Amino acid sequence: MLAKQRQSMILDHVRRTGGVRVSELTDLLGVSDMTVRRDLDVLARDGLIEKVHGGATLASASSMDEPGFEAKSSRELGEKDAIGRAAAKLVRPGTAIALSAGTTTWALARYISHIRDLTIVTNSVRVADVLLQGPGNPTVILTGGVRTPSDALVGPVADLAIRSLHFDVFFVGCHGIDPQAGLTAPNLAESETNRSFIRCARTVVLIADHTKWGTVGLSSFANLNEVDILVTDTGLPKDALGTAADHIDRVIVAGEDGDAVLDTAEAPNSAERAG
Repeated sequence: MLAKQRQSMILDHVRRTGGVRVSELTDLLGVSDMTVRRDLDVLARDGLIEKVHGGATLASASSMDEPGFEAKSSRELGEKDAIGRAAAKLVRPGTAIALSAGTTTWALARYISHIRDLTIVTNSVRVADVLLQGPGNPTVILTGGVRTPSDALVGPVADLAIRSLHFDVFFVGCHGIDPQAGLTAPNLAESETNRSFIRCARTVVLIADHTKWGTVGLSSFANLNEVDILVTDTGLPKDALGTAADHIDRVIVAGEDGDAVLDTAEAPNSAERAG
């Protein structure tokens, strides 16, 4: 198992239980005490956990917490990969699409880099790099702007570039999803740039793993009913799935292989969709 995979498993376990002992992790992962402690050091350095005597607890987060790209890329690896594969099936050759910055859109970029005749606008250098290295040879437009800790390009330059364009589909990630607050980000400028994308898109697709539900960042940039499609993973609780289906026209739950285990477009009502 790769170190990043171990660290993702540790983080997921801490999130589910609130805390963990080193001895539990050595049994769970089948590795040495020293290996576990090194993994905990990495997660603590990235601000994802807090080390305590004999183990670790989940780091306390604030509405302005903005982890860097590297820190976020170690979280929910399997879920993001599945979501990226499922969301890629919504992309058609010859269309104009936009991708926000983020590790889930970065996962999506890997699965659409072979699709021909795409015009893709993004405010992420990381996403642009993936697309330009792929075999599809898309037209990639990078917005420009001021770089955030999460590697998003934001601000007046980015907003001006986006507002003059029109997209068939906008794929957006987020820091948090909440029924009242909607989609949120910890950075005010990033929220405004995401709003610019949304205004210029025919269809808005939210790609977000289950850990984003119930998290509220500093700034809201969209209500749930402004989202046309949500692509998420099987970890989303049933009550949250029901709430999402009540506000969003189509909810796709991606299985481990990227195939949809639930697509509300195929269900006649929200009660069935949430089931």
